[in-house]
Amino acid sequence: MRKRALATYRQMVTAAAAVPGPTPDLAEQRLARAIRELARSSAAEPGRTGLADTGLADTGLADTGPAEARPVRPGSGLSVGRCLDLFGAQLASRHLDLAARWLRSRGIGYYTIGSSGHEGNAAIAAAVRLTDPALLHYRSGAFYLVRAAQATPPRDGAADVLLGLMAASAEPIAGGRHKVFGHPELHVIPQTSTIASHLPRAMGLAFSLARAAKLGVETPWPHDSIVVCSFGDASVNHSTAAGAINAASYSAYQGLPMPLLLVCEDNGLGISVRTPAGWIETVAARPRLKYFSADGADLAAVYDVAAEAANWVRDRRSPAFLHVHMVRLGGHAGTDVESAYRSPSQIAADTERDPILGTARLLVPRRPATVAANLAARARHADNWPRHKVFGTQLPEDEGPLTLAQSINRTLADAMADRPGMLVFGEDVARKGGVYGLTKGLLKSFGSGRVFDSVLDEQSILGLALGAGLAGLLPVPEIQYLAYLHNAIDQIRGEAATLSFFSRTQYRNPMVLRVPGLAYQQGFGGHFHNDNGLAALRDIPGLIVACPARPDDAAGLLRSCLGAAEIDGSVSVFLEPIALYHERDLYEPGDGGWLARYEPPARWSAAHVPLGRARSYGRGRDMTIISFGNGVRMSLRAARTLAADGVGCRVLDLRWLAPLPFEDLLRAAAATGRVLIADETRRTGGVSESVITTLVDAGFTGRMARVASEDSFIPLGDAASTVLLSESDIVDAARDLLQ
Repeated sequence: MRKRALATYRQMVTAAAAVPGPTPDLAEQRLARAIRELARSSAAEPGRTGLADTGLADTGLADTGPAEARPVRPGSGLSVGRCLDLFGAQLASRHLDLAARWLRSRGIGYYTIGSSGHEGNAAIAAAVRLTDPALLHYRSGAFYLVRAAQATPPRDGAADVLLGLMAASAEPIAGGRHKVFGHPELHVIPQTSTIASHLPRAMGLAFSLARAAKLGVETPWPHDSIVVCSFGDASVNHSTAAGAINAASYSAYQGLPMPLLLVCEDNGLGISVRTPAGWIETVAARPRLKYFSADGADLAAVYDVAAEAANWVRDRRSPAFLHVHMVRLGGHAGTDVESAYRSPSQIAADTERDPILGTARLLVPRRPATVAANLAARARHADNWPRHKVFGTQLPEDEGPLTLAQSINRTLADAMADRPGMLVFGEDVARKGGVYGLTKGLLKSFGSGRVFDSVLDEQSILGLALGAGLAGLLPVPEIQYLAYLHNAIDQIRGEAATLSFFSRTQYRNPMVLRVPGLAYQQGFGGHFHNDNGLAALRDIPGLIVACPARPDDAAGLLRSCLGAAEIDGSVSVFLEPIALYHERDLYEPGDGGWLARYEPPARWSAAHVPLGRARSYGRGRDMTIISFGNGVRMSLRAARTLAADGVGCRVLDLRWLAPLPFEDLLRAAAATGRVLIADETRRTGGVSESVITTLVDAGFTGRMARVASEDSFIPLGDAASTVLLSESDIVDAARDLLQ
């Protein structure tokens, strides 16, 4: 690292002194000139050694030989030798920013948001451990380079970053899919989405490190690790950040371990919008959140304060907020002309606070010469599961027919008995047992370490799940209603679903997200308790969406989702039709047609519901009705009405909304030549659009029609029936299709 620091520094000085011709970046010229002038003034002091023989006489950075273990200034924990290492990382980071713009100017680079002015974060990397998982701000370039140098053997972090800038497939974390800082050997988890979206994941991981240790589940990190999460000052205004910071504070307030070091790299700007003075301090003023502050232009101060903050978090297992005052040099990105919104005096003032110049000030008076010389597996059988501790003397397979809600509850209990690292959490899931009783009894059976109520914030719930998955746990969070999921959908779209893609499966965050949803609660609750919009979920690549209609399918689908999470690291949304939770009958009151027996473990293999397989009812030859969720029950009832007219229908329950059961769809359509899709979601953006497109793309030439709910939010009371798909709608559409 020191040899590279010397080489890059020489390039910088040479560029500043170049003969007339194309000139280097103005900021680079100013920096080199300032360091040169500083070195000259230092060399003029009494006792300074002549440096002509080193070739760096005009820089004041040649070797004079004293021991490197001395503090870089009295009272600091940063040694001269370590400071030189970090200076090398700072210089390399700055040149990577210059390289990014040079590559872009030639059409072979694709990312120009740099770390210039933020190079003080090199000291933060030095103050924490290599094995402390880190989720980094996009300006934490120097941090990444220091981490790379800490590896055994050291990695060439600059090469990693350059490959990312060029979208090269050889880039080690994302394979060129996006420019991110990340590498599993460095314990740097890539940020894969929008501003601040990684904070809930970081909070969740910090919580889960302690929870995994309590449960005896091994994680990839030592038991005393802390989670480091860096972000910009403008990001704290995002509701995602606010929720994560609040959840960390809330957890610590309750005495729960939360070893999280939040690092705000505050340059005072969100592109062009200034952050008001004192605002970050106000944001950080939360209960049980220890506040630390340092000048980002003073490497020794950053190191000392970061070390103090890290020790605080590590020793107390409590969160801390490290506020580092940075500057932003060279605009937000390569295309940003900051002179359009900043005055020359403001830009000049930031240049004077350049952190590389600050580190040079530390080194030149102390030792002008050192730069030149040293510049969780499953293996148990069902017979051994502690099922008797969960269910007592009556196992679920001996209870008799169960409702959909009961079947999900028993499946969750069985799964938790089998998987010690499985967590169930969300709003009201523990003491209350869920709004609809789906998690009833789980707290008593498995304890508050594995079943617990969350803060009322969907982003924090999902962030906790993301972190738990990274820590080796199997999170099964609940979002109380489908409408509430939209408050935090980016945690699925931009974080959960993208991590595996942007790390080329080097990281994964297994999760099964339970979401009570859809409509037909007899007018109760209006839109927010009857949401039927699924478009936001169905277009997320890699996301599995399961929707059980019947109790027996619910058990099989849930086990498949849990297995996919455990084996493949998949993210699944388990969408539960609320209106069918406690339904018992199909055709007539008391017929018990919507109940089903619970299969014992010995039968689970035979009752397995493979991913992407539908379920067919009936053998009619006149028409195939395709549906899901509440629509299955309505379609079966409609089929009986049509049968009285002599029309033979078969009903296909999709069960999987993503991916759709392609082969079963084609088979069922070909069996009758007529297809009616009964879609309880909205006509625009609903599931039926994808079903018809799938059939058309596959060359199906039979007759097709669809009937769906209206493009409307769902009103209260009886008015809900005016916009929702009904059984009579299905019958009428089927008769029209037969004409």
